[in-house]
Amino acid sequence: MDGLTDREAFDAMSLFLDQYAARAVDDLITLLGDVSALDDGQPTDPAAWTDWLSCVAQIKDRRAS
Repeated sequence: MDGLTDREAFDAMSLFLDQYAARAVDDLITLLGDVSALDDGQPTDPAAWTDWLSCVAQIKDRRAS
């Protein structure tokens, strides 16, 4: 299984938000801007995309544990 279950997706989102809050405190407007997509589908903040992919990988790695 390569995709995420609903629970795993929720866990990845929670991990992402927790890590984001640790760096950016509680700035919701900045978060929303960082996770938006441009007209070409690319993320407005490539670092946020990289962080998201890292969170997804961490959740997937838990399967093997």
